Amino acid sequence: MKDILQEIVAFKRIEVEQQKQVVSPRDLYAKVERLISDGINARSMSRSLASSRYGIIAEFKRKSPSKGWIHEDAKPMDVVPMYAAGGASALSILTDNKYFGGTLDFIPQVRASVDIPILRKEFIIDEYQLFEARNAGADAVLLIAADLSKEECRSLTRTAHDLKLEVLLEMHSEQELEYLECDPDMAGINNRNLGSFHTDVANSFRLAERMATEAVKVSESGISDPHTVRNLRQAGFRGFLMGECFMKEENPGLALKRFIEEI
Repeated sequence: MKDILQEIVAFKRIEVEQQKQVVSPRDLYAKVERLISDGINARSMSRSLASSRYGIIAEFKRKSPSKGWIHEDAKPMDVVPMYAAGGASALSILTDNKYFGGTLDFIPQVRASVDIPILRKEFIIDEYQLFEARNAGADAVLLIAADLSKEECRSLTRTAHDLKLEVLLEMHSEQELEYLECDPDMAGINNRNLGSFHTDVANSFRLAERMATEAVKVSESGISDPHTVRNLRQAGFRGFLMGECFMKEENPGLALKRFIEEI
């Protein structure tokens, strides 16, 4: 498979510039400044994971580049509140449209209906997207080491924190562990290679011992067995990002509830 990550990021740069023509950075930034000055606070995803017995980050994901449509007719208001009721510690909402069938509008649609943190799952390469996330009601954002230089990652993390957003930094190789210098709130290991989309949960176990950080550790992708979650917890992980495992089912919320019961 060709390197889909490069393709996605190239398209994302065009998409962000187009969106700036719809809502200017000046107008968007002013709206977010008002939110912050009005004391509208984001919820702490890292604390929610650290204090949870299960740490499941349930993802609303309708499509992927490797699988195509997973649950095309799924609606956020049908799935996300059931995730929260089923025991999720946090939520991940994919907002990329072209490759994942999402939209930023999904976050404000469900924000008032849940009381757990929401992660904007996106390919973030511009601070404009951080302001979008805060304006939409997200509590945290994903930064992907493979998308960014270390200086870009550091700058985006700093801006996210200024906006009272937490950062989940995603890495997938030992070399990318250097990005932990950027001081994220959560340190994620992606078990899926974003170039080839090959998935191997052993990646989390392999890198766990090399992660010298106080950030909450999160294992992402390829998790489908409660026994794996128990083993990952023993290895120091406190968050487990899961999407396809639940979204492929007719009732994702019920699938999550049963999974947690088995843990």
